[in-house]
Amino acid sequence: MTELMYLLDSYLKEFNAIITKISDDGFDVYLNQTAFYPGGGGQPNDEGKLTIKGNDFHVLKVGRDNNKDIYHKVDKKVDTDVGSVVKGEIDWDRRYIIMRYHSALHILCGLIWKEFGASVTGGNMYVDKARMDFNLTDFSKERIEYIEKRIAEEVKAKREIKIAILSREEAFQIPDLIKTKINLLPPQIKEVRTVEIVGLDLQADGGTHVKNTSEVGKVKIIETINKGKDNKRIVIKID
Repeated sequence: MTELMYLLDSYLKEFNAIITKISDDGFDVYLNQTAFYPGGGGQPNDEGKLTIKGNDFHVLKVGRDNNKDIYHKVDKKVDTDVGSVVKGEIDWDRRYIIMRYHSALHILCGLIWKEFGASVTGGNMYVDKARMDFNLTDFSKERIEYIEKRIAEEVKAKREIKIAILSREEAFQIPDLIKTKINLLPPQIKEVRTVEIVGLDLQADGGTHVKNTSEVGKVKIIETINKGKDNKRIVIKID
């Protein structure tokens, strides 16, 4: 299995790895370790490049195959041997804005859970906006303005964001760890990665995040959508 370097260091921009497999068509490259996020949990996959024997290959897609192994799909055929050394480089500007959006959603999630007791029913992030859906009934203009104000306060509070890897048993002893309406962690998962916004939020999460809420920047609620009686969507944009 590929070592997932981003799990403990979301700020790793470059890394070296060894090719462990190349697909028959030569466009999917498998590595012994990677800093590329393969997508999941509403967060899109990373992009960037792989340099192999002096040749650059643009990484168009990172994902998991049917065996759950991580592949890096590149823009041209790779003609080299398994065991070759690769330099990977993340498209950092793209990664960092997504990190900021992801952490902003955790601020939003933590606030709404703590103040209104509403669980998350879905979410997605992009390079230009992000959205999160809640099991929430009251969606008044006053409440939305209050939520936006509270997000700004949490960004200004400069709360540390910490990552930890816990055993499944240890993680599930933490009250309110799983804030999604349905527990999305399958039983075969034996270790749980947690993301903690100190003093505000703690939840299981596998994505990349900034180190401090101050890095998120100004968050604006640009749209609200009524998805049903108990399902409300908030769309945010950050500067």
